[in-house]
Amino acid sequence: MSTLDSLTLTGIPAEDEALRAPVRAFLTEAVKHLPAHVRARSWGGYDTAFSQELGRRGWLGITLPREYGGQGRSPFARYVLVEEFLNFGAPVGSHWIADRQSGPLILKYGTEEQKQFYLPRICRGEAFFCIGMSEPNAGSDLASVKTRAVPNGQGFVLNGQKIWTTNAHHCHYMIALVRTSGEAADRHKGLSQVIVDLSLPGVTVRPIKDLSGDSHFCEVFFDNVQLAPEALIGQEGCGWEQVTAELAFERSGPERLFSSIVLFDEWLAYVRTPAGRTPQALRLAGRVFTQLAPLRAMSVAVQEKLTQGHSPIVEAALVKDLGTGVEQLIPAAIADDLFSRDNSESVPLELLLTLKYVTEVAPSYSLRGGTRDILRGMIARGLGLR
Repeated sequence: MSTLDSLTLTGIPAEDEALRAPVRAFLTEAVKHLPAHVRARSWGGYDTAFSQELGRRGWLGITLPREYGGQGRSPFARYVLVEEFLNFGAPVGSHWIADRQSGPLILKYGTEEQKQFYLPRICRGEAFFCIGMSEPNAGSDLASVKTRAVPNGQGFVLNGQKIWTTNAHHCHYMIALVRTSGEAADRHKGLSQVIVDLSLPGVTVRPIKDLSGDSHFCEVFFDNVQLAPEALIGQEGCGWEQVTAELAFERSGPERLFSSIVLFDEWLAYVRTPAGRTPQALRLAGRVFTQLAPLRAMSVAVQEKLTQGHSPIVEAALVKDLGTGVEQLIPAAIADDLFSRDNSESVPLELLLTLKYVTEVAPSYSLRGGTRDILRGMIARGLGLR
């Protein structure tokens, strides 16, 4: 028997797979009024009422312990939920970061008081978080952050700036990577994470309009913001270890495969019609499916490692890098298909509107969650190649 014959793919446990049917039934009704070009925004979409309805159904913070308001389920349960949310194009942006990484980070590193305060609110859809990592002139080089939280008698005084902070203007809190000691040249040393209440005096949030006309990216300024001692999460000076563990949650999920999936499904619906079916289109569909299938298998395998308590940093980086390639392929290849047709006038307007939006945002896919250069450097180091 060859090595390939002996390989076994990681499967989603039956009890978690059983979530799929009720979630699909709910989403079929919940998003039926939304056109495809709106659903394509999915994890950039913002709908507080929708998030709170998910909380009432027990579908937020599903992996968090019951004593903190969660369901105590495995990461596979959340994986099923996220796959369905993205495939339907549900507006999940409001709770997205809190559910995906802020909650698990607080559970792992937070004090009991922090867990009791934040986690039940996350599970109810009442506490939305954003990520405070990137800074001007730093990009994906997180170790060079300059935002500082200087200890004082009342806790910490925070000064600096964060950028590309998704939905910060809608969020209640930010978990920020800051320097509590040393200088930017010290790299990993002296970095810590703090929870910032974005309603505090001295915090200014400015949305940035992108090419599509959306304003979910933001820059956030801190001007002598006084943080309480309990704003520190985890150990002071251990922020680098904490943030790299957090990024495994950010880089490995279905959102690294399915950012363009609403467009792909809308195009497939057209291809299934007599006007839309061509040999070229069928070949493209096969090309996308043959790339998505193994990538999804890799992504599920990363979830298994997370379930086992590992921090699969390299594996998550691989999923993110390869997944981004497919996500960016979809709009480019669909555009080539549609605009090379003799009967392009038969293409539905909604499909064109969805293609327009995804084409405009697709360049950001290889920036968010780490640029290709950063990810490939991490992969190379993990493989002992540099």
